[in-house]
Amino acid sequence: MKFTCIVIDDEIHAINGIKSYINTLSNLELVKVYSDPLQALTEIGSGPDVDIIFMDVDMPMISGIELAKALRHKTDKLIFTTSHSKYAYEAFEIFAGAFLLKPYTFARFAETINRLFPKSTNLPSVNIKKEEDYFFIRNKNENNNLIKVRYHSIIAVESLQNYVRIYTQQEIIVSYIGLAEIREILKENSNFTQAHRSFIISKNHIEKVEANTLKMTNNLIVNLGNNYRDEILAYIKDKTIKTGRS
Repeated sequence: MKFTCIVIDDEIHAINGIKSYINTLSNLELVKVYSDPLQALTEIGSGPDVDIIFMDVDMPMISGIELAKALRHKTDKLIFTTSHSKYAYEAFEIFAGAFLLKPYTFARFAETINRLFPKSTNLPSVNIKKEEDYFFIRNKNENNNLIKVRYHSIIAVESLQNYVRIYTQQEIIVSYIGLAEIREILKENSNFTQAHRSFIISKNHIEKVEANTLKMTNNLIVNLGNNYRDEILAYIKDKTIKTGRS
């Protein structure tokens, strides 16, 4: 059994990303893509029903929220895709089946599909190898082009008001996204934890502990925040080899 899908998004790179995800799952069939939400409103409204509509929220002329209200009856499952978590409440008010926060990984995408269509539908479970676990994000340091970020290479993420610095083993990426959005992307990976209100760190990249500071493998110094110190020090203690001296 194949589930028919429609994608509505005004950004070509987002369309290409979700198309590749859909094509990877054999039980999904992409029947139409729209970059113009007004065209989608006209054609979907008069066309056949589909199993899934993937819909961006921030679009010109008509928002995804408004479009969803008009087209919700045309699909079994409505999935919002957006860069802003602030739309989540409105999305679920329209009975959206899921909310994918950009940039989302293939693992998150497949997990969402499996949840909406239980295994009784014969949709195969998807196991992602760790070396394939990554996401794309826009890098201000490279003319805002999309860049691949692999989880294992992330050392730390620093919040700087309305953007973040992502420190990786290879480079520093600057992107206009909030720390809350990055935390949502990383939350299912137990390697990442918050060390300060402005920092998320990779525990694998802690190089040295000095009083209330952490020195990371790239020599970045992170102060431990009062609300996060106990959890991180407990992790360090658990990883510490006991010796004869205290």
